[in-house]
Amino acid sequence: MKEFFRNLKFVWKYAKGERIKIFLFFILSIVGIGASIIGPFISAKLIINLTDNQLVQFITVGGICVIIYLISDSFEYVRTRLYQKIIKKIHLNIQSNLGAEILKLNNKTLEENGSGIFIQRLVGDTRQISTIFTDSIKYLNDIISNVGILVTFFVLSKIIFLFVIFSFSIRLVLEIIRINRYNKNEKEYRKTNDSITGFTGEIVRGAEDIKMLNGEKSFLKELKDRFEKLNDEKLKMEKQNMNFLAIRWIWAEVSWFILLCLIAWSVAYNGMAIAIGVVIYNFGNRYNRLVEAITGFHELIKRFNLSATRIFEIYTDDKYEKESFGDVHLDKVKGNFEFKNVSFKYDKNNVLNNLSFKVNANETVAFVGKSGAGKTTIFSLLCKMYDNYKGNITIDGVNIKELDKDTIRSNITIVSQNPYIFNMSIKDNLKLVKGNLTTKEMKEACKMACLDDFIESLPKKYNTIVGEGGITLSGGQRQRLAIARAFVQKTEIILLDEATSALDNETQAKIQEAIDNLQKKHTILIIAHRLSTIKNADRILVLNDGKIVAEGKHKDLLKNCKYYKELYDTEITKSS
Repeated sequence: MKEFFRNLKFVWKYAKGERIKIFLFFILSIVGIGASIIGPFISAKLIINLTDNQLVQFITVGGICVIIYLISDSFEYVRTRLYQKIIKKIHLNIQSNLGAEILKLNNKTLEENGSGIFIQRLVGDTRQISTIFTDSIKYLNDIISNVGILVTFFVLSKIIFLFVIFSFSIRLVLEIIRINRYNKNEKEYRKTNDSITGFTGEIVRGAEDIKMLNGEKSFLKELKDRFEKLNDEKLKMEKQNMNFLAIRWIWAEVSWFILLCLIAWSVAYNGMAIAIGVVIYNFGNRYNRLVEAITGFHELIKRFNLSATRIFEIYTDDKYEKESFGDVHLDKVKGNFEFKNVSFKYDKNNVLNNLSFKVNANETVAFVGKSGAGKTTIFSLLCKMYDNYKGNITIDGVNIKELDKDTIRSNITIVSQNPYIFNMSIKDNLKLVKGNLTTKEMKEACKMACLDDFIESLPKKYNTIVGEGGITLSGGQRQRLAIARAFVQKTEIILLDEATSALDNETQAKIQEAIDNLQKKHTILIIAHRLSTIKNADRILVLNDGKIVAEGKHKDLLKNCKYYKELYDTEITKSS
């Protein structure tokens, strides 16, 4: 129970603003409990009056019973409406907060774990823990109200009461054992389900590539195998669960027959009135509801603790590491930065080797080199996507490990080769980086990115939904939309990671002109596989095996750097 109360305390802070409703829900539940406790006694009185031919008393008590249940039903209606509002708010609060925590996870954590882990916890587990207040009160309501049945048995017959307690205890023990085993198996089942959710998401996102590779059969076989494993686990859980349920059902029928025998014996030999026997018979199975309420509450706690633990794992750094930032804030970033003896590796593979270079504010610097030379890694480290590097990286002379998140992320824009476009309208994709974006600013950015003519040709123009990943757009259109986002952001440092690779020559020339117009006003870093696009850069840094092997302007490097000339000649050969 210690774990339960710890988790309950965690959820309680997300009930802020709903606590008055929860308190009112609790009061209404108490009223419902009172009605449930009184109910069996009134019903017993009705049966006795009817069997004793006391019809006036029967009608009178029946009228009182109707009034009580009408009041109880009215309160139940209000209670249900409160339940719906409480759950909605708490669920929203927890999901929003957990979503923020997931976005704090560092890249290494996200790469090493499938997306399914976080999707299931954000969607499923948050729902499970958000119902704890209302569901626990509901089960407690059922428990307390059905205790009234035991009290009724105790008043009417001590012998039958003792048997009911004995039967109740056996069923309760069987249910607790069943729930504990089921919960243990469910923990493993959820892990497998996380994996399948992530894999399914990959198939949906990569459907186009799967079709192009003619890989439908192999992917579907893999999906089928994974679902089969998941279903086998579920079947094993349900089989074990059904075995316990079968024992419980058998005992329920046996105990019911024994109860009938005890009623008959009590009437025949122990002086019990037939009316009392009818009352006990009528409520004979009601104590089963008490078993179901107690075991339901026990199961609720188990499921709640399991879901809360899975969510806690994201909140703490023990299992899933988060990004860490300093507390130094720069009100105005100039755009100077420097790498000092920086080394970095993915797993065991070295990518950067004691790399050092400096970029001045408002300078345009290009990075060239073969695939794997470390160009994109430089951008990732500058944006603080990874922390596990050696050496120092500074912005305006301050180590980025000391800078806060806003100083770094609000002053750097990166446009990648394969930018992610969200399943929303063009306007909303642009407003993601600037909430108060004006129509004028939006259109100017799209015009600079050579995207305005295309947007104006669409029936819904800027309100056009582009699909998940921008699926309705071509590769070039996605890149231009990402470039428009960068123009909207207007940060001091702009990183272009092969941002024009999917564009035709004419469009690239126009965007290149727009980028050139930003020179001397922003610090611009460019990674380009088309070396012809970086001729106007202030400097070009040539990388090979994670090191800078040459530096200079385009014309100078063609004359003095054999490696650069080979890269350039290769490009010319491919394009001819």
